[in-house]
Amino acid sequence: MSSQIPCSVIIFLYIPALRCLRWPVWINSVLFFPLKGSSSYSVLICRNYRGDVDMSEIEHFMTLLMDKEEEGTLSPILAHGGVRFMWIKHNNLYLVATSKKNACVSLVFSFLYKIVQVFSEYFKELEEESIRDNFVIIYELLDELMDFGYPQTTDSKILQEYITQEGHKLDTGAPRPPATVTNAVSWRSEGIKYRKNEVFLDVIESVNLLVSANGNVLRSEIVGSIKMRVFLSGMPELRLGLNDKVLFENTGRGKSKSVELEDVKFHQCVRLSRFENDRTISFIPPDGEFELMSYRLNTHVKPLIWIESVIEKHSHSRIEYMIKGGKEYLMRAHFGLPSVEAEDKEGKPPISVKFEIPYFTTSGIQVRYLKIIEKSGYQALPWVRYITQNGGKQYRILALFLHGKEIKRNNYLHLFPRSLCPCLHPGI
Repeated sequence: MSSQIPCSVIIFLYIPALRCLRWPVWINSVLFFPLKGSSSYSVLICRNYRGDVDMSEIEHFMTLLMDKEEEGTLSPILAHGGVRFMWIKHNNLYLVATSKKNACVSLVFSFLYKIVQVFSEYFKELEEESIRDNFVIIYELLDELMDFGYPQTTDSKILQEYITQEGHKLDTGAPRPPATVTNAVSWRSEGIKYRKNEVFLDVIESVNLLVSANGNVLRSEIVGSIKMRVFLSGMPELRLGLNDKVLFENTGRGKSKSVELEDVKFHQCVRLSRFENDRTISFIPPDGEFELMSYRLNTHVKPLIWIESVIEKHSHSRIEYMIKGGKEYLMRAHFGLPSVEAEDKEGKPPISVKFEIPYFTTSGIQVRYLKIIEKSGYQALPWVRYITQNGGKQYRILALFLHGKEIKRNNYLHLFPRSLCPCLHPGI
């Protein structure tokens, strides 16, 4: 008897653990609602995977959304009775997932954004009109994306092999699943051929920067991604090497110029075990365009573009921007013409900067090599390009609003020191 007691205890603890592993991704239904202001708030698409959420409960979403927005307590997770609504907004649509269980919301939101990505690749633009024009194919996609509340095939390239918008002739042979579904490399089809084998690799970095009114950098980070366009025959293996700081330190090249990558996210084709061992990014790529990896660097960034501006408001119909010359600027402005003057004082919104710098990366990341290995031994041309562009780059304004008559600049020039705003001082 004593030998049986520990066994019963182990079984009692083990079975609930298995059940818990299945709960986090439980989704009852996926819904599409039109944006507020449309002709109707009714459901555009509803795919009820488990059948335990009634339409009467689903129809409470829009009412609940508007009530919470009026109260100022709107959140991405709403609840009514025993149903939880997890929603995102895209163009003029609300994408909603419902659950009656304690689902893992991060996975649910990730799945909703994956739906947006897949549908955008099918319909070019995901909006209310494209939903109404493609009911049949949307239901087919929803059935493949999820099965009984659990995500299944979410790769658009695999889905496009057997769910298409083009008609197909009847195949009299026995039906067989697409090769990519059962293949070890599910993201790439066999038998791909190109007359000219090429690979295009883009290293794209966005600089997120917030600069205070006195010129101090309050927040800065670099968000980067490596995107590829692959036009290769057969089943090639690609090996990519970067100036990774961990690799350089392990090989005794710590003094060389290297980059310490953070929050790295790889495409499913990358062999993670190989990367952990020798920091080599080895993979069999999907055909066409895809994002190989993304990364982030939370580091101090020196502003690439510096802006000095002062706003003078002389009257209720005139605004002057004083900006240092010698450079080319582009400004887009929208001016409303209200019939009455607003009682609220004018704010000082930050200046957003948009730019793109080719052949340059702020972080200093470099592609050391890109090898293409294929059993037939054909020659392929790899192309590498670097781009730095703006992210959330904002400069806070140090502005003095002057109501009434125009005041000469010398009367308030002492408020703006030469070191901060040299463009305002004579002789500069």
